[in-house]
Amino acid sequence: MKALSQKRRHPMAALALLVMALLLTGGLYAVATTTNEAKAETTTYSAQDIEEGQKLFMANCSTCHGMKAEGTSSGPSLIGVGASAVDFQVGTGRMPMQMQGPQAQVKPQQFNEEQTSQLAAYVASLGAGPSVPADEDLDISKGNSANGAQVFLANCAMCHNAAGQGGALTRGKFAPSLMGVSEKHIYEAMQTGPQNMPVFNDANITPEEKRDVITYLKTLDNNTTVGGFSLGSLGPVSEGLFIWTVGLVIVIGFTVWLTSRSA
Repeated sequence: MKALSQKRRHPMAALALLVMALLLTGGLYAVATTTNEAKAETTTYSAQDIEEGQKLFMANCSTCHGMKAEGTSSGPSLIGVGASAVDFQVGTGRMPMQMQGPQAQVKPQQFNEEQTSQLAAYVASLGAGPSVPADEDLDISKGNSANGAQVFLANCAMCHNAAGQGGALTRGKFAPSLMGVSEKHIYEAMQTGPQNMPVFNDANITPEEKRDVITYLKTLDNNTTVGGFSLGSLGPVSEGLFIWTVGLVIVIGFTVWLTSRSA
């Protein structure tokens, strides 16, 4: 027993345990990542779509992203971003960019739906990535608005604010308003993390929770303000300014009325 006790207290035991813990953690992470990637691209595209998408890419995107989509000093690599990222960026008009700036601006689409799908097909063929969401994932009739509110407030409200109206970020960047955005583009934004937004893969927010978030946002989008003036739905800043301004006017008016009576 004494010999066994001495072995347990070997100076290398702590190091061995640390190495084993790191190997175990790395193995579990690799398994989780592999599972996520296996679910990433489920949509299949025809060879013709990929070929047409490549032509569109060469003519409109290769200047910034490179002839092989490997990226340049003007644009990032698109290998592995998946069809979902392309559908979001091109479908919202953010890409191709109109000009260089802190972030891509929403503008009218340059490509129609078929061309957007062809571009997505080509980029998807370069490497595995998130696919365009299925109709079932976007069916808000199956969503839970209350649960969506909880998920949104915990993960998104700090930038987009609780009402989804957007907000200012640093260095000229901003979180856009989510009002009027299509269900598909909201889902794709959570999948791919455009601009300054983090990526919320299925391990972070499940497909069901993503659908719940969309349901919550569409509830806000479709319902009128039930609490009176919305004040832009910008939160406590605009509300505090309103109360301060109105309250100050009332105090000044009351003071003037009192002094006029005493005179």
